[in-house]
Amino acid sequence: MTLARFKMCIDGQWVDALSGKTFKSLDPSSAEAWAELPDADQADVEQAVQAAQKAFENPAWRNLSATGRGKLLRRLGDLIADNKEHLAQLESRDNGKLIRETRGQVNYLPEFFHYTAGLADKLEGGTLPLDKPDMFAYTTHEPLGVVAGIIPWNSPLYLTAIKLAPALAAGNTIVLKPSEHASATILELARLALEAGFPAGVVNVVTGFGPSTGAALTRHPLVRKIAFTGGAATARHVVRSSAENFARLSLELGGKSPNIIFADADLDSAINGAVAGIYAASGQSCVAGSRLLVQEDIYDDFVERLIERASRIRIGNPQDDASEMGPMATAQQLAVVEGLVADALAEGARLRLGGKRPAIDARGWYYEPTLLECDSHSMKIMQEEVFGPVASVIRFKDEAQALAMANDSQFGLAAGIWTRDLGRAHRMAKGVRSGIVWVNTYRAVSAMAPIGGFNNSGYGRESGIDSVLAYTELKTVWINLSQEPMPDPFVMR
Repeated sequence: MTLARFKMCIDGQWVDALSGKTFKSLDPSSAEAWAELPDADQADVEQAVQAAQKAFENPAWRNLSATGRGKLLRRLGDLIADNKEHLAQLESRDNGKLIRETRGQVNYLPEFFHYTAGLADKLEGGTLPLDKPDMFAYTTHEPLGVVAGIIPWNSPLYLTAIKLAPALAAGNTIVLKPSEHASATILELARLALEAGFPAGVVNVVTGFGPSTGAALTRHPLVRKIAFTGGAATARHVVRSSAENFARLSLELGGKSPNIIFADADLDSAINGAVAGIYAASGQSCVAGSRLLVQEDIYDDFVERLIERASRIRIGNPQDDASEMGPMATAQQLAVVEGLVADALAEGARLRLGGKRPAIDARGWYYEPTLLECDSHSMKIMQEEVFGPVASVIRFKDEAQALAMANDSQFGLAAGIWTRDLGRAHRMAKGVRSGIVWVNTYRAVSAMAPIGGFNNSGYGRESGIDSVLAYTELKTVWINLSQEPMPDPFVMR
């Protein structure tokens, strides 16, 4: 099989690693190599960061008006729309996500760039009503400089867009480091950025592994902000790396999101919401609704109906439009899922569905939709992120117990609430310690809606109007209006 060959984008040029080293990307649906990419090390990262710094200081970018930056972002969004099928196919091939989902994400992706393009020239400062009549002061928002974007493998295009668009809107330059398991679409995005007219060095992409490429990028002294999406263990390394230079951080980490179904919920919708929350994307989503909390009055009926619906999920090649669930993205993640399910069964969980690899004619990293019944919320499977198509279900009595269970977690990224009671919906939404709360829906996103978590799910927000401000420094300018000589220099004014 002939491998597709990719190069990195550094300073507007397509280059191999200086060492000449490469690595192979595997197709999750077949477990076979399909692409070869440069394996960057510290020397390559140095080139990319220096290129980004040079571009940041280049008048072609530095002096471009905010309106001009917005026009470039809008053009990039248009090019994504023009290339949407190619990008969707490429991402499905690279990380095993269903083609129907990659199409949906790519179709919406231009909205993030168009929305953020409109914000580029809306970053208004303000005048300050000082208590000193001979002084005038105002504030401005200025770009930080070089930004590092660290991207995981589960939704690379989407998770890049919510970093790239606001960083560029604010006037920064960026070095992107995608996952070694899914780099292809980010390189294509860099190509489109150059085609859109962004100056060389404004958008750079280095490919490689975390301990070499990622570590060199996050500890680089010229990097002023790190936008990271991934696991908590890697995030701790990123935090330590950033400490040397006091780089700003935004961290979107894991989740163990509760999907709470009350007895008065529309059960048909709640069943679909449970399926969407945990079996869509093969459960490989930070916001996966992996904890199903079901009120005892409807518990048995709900579980049986969920089993019936989930057992009809069609597992197959992710590039087949008829498939409803594809493979895990990596062999390592499949092994993690299998291990956590085995631990749950040993701890006393009851297997109601799945729990094994499916009997299909495929060599990829597939795993069946799985449902485990649990009697205790303290069980490991109820507390640890699985990042696979595994739901744990437990019953609750009333609102108070549901809220206590929902908040009994180290995470706090997302939550789902299913009820017809408007008062209950508001009470629960207020009480749940999560950055995102969906009521009678799940996995809805918008360019206007902030994304981020509480607790060990990270800090900072991406998407929405405030995301652009997070890529700026606030400057205060003082002007002395008085014509009198400066008074006593030894007294603070």
